[in-house]
Amino acid sequence: MTCLIRAVGRPEVAPLAMSDRFRHEISYFMSLPDGAGVPSLPPGEYWIHPDDVRRWLDEGVFFLVSPLDSENKTEIELSEEHELFLEWLQRFGVERVVVNSP
Repeated sequence: MTCLIRAVGRPEVAPLAMSDRFRHEISYFMSLPDGAGVPSLPPGEYWIHPDDVRRWLDEGVFFLVSPLDSENKTEIELSEEHELFLEWLQRFGVERVVVNSP
């Protein structure tokens, strides 16, 4: 099964097909709702800051905070699928996305 990542308000950008597993992993990349400059979003939409996209692609990793220990972060290497998603965001200047079934 796959999911489709769609650019909100950008019908000219073709959706990106991703594995169904990515439906859960997208939350690793979303900007926190209470962060500076993050727009208010309806449920099921995600906003990803372009500076973060650039940094993750440059470094090849992102950091994940453990739900059991918020003091420590784990460095996670980007998978090919993560890179594909981030490159799609960067190529089309997409910041706001929604995940749909095909």
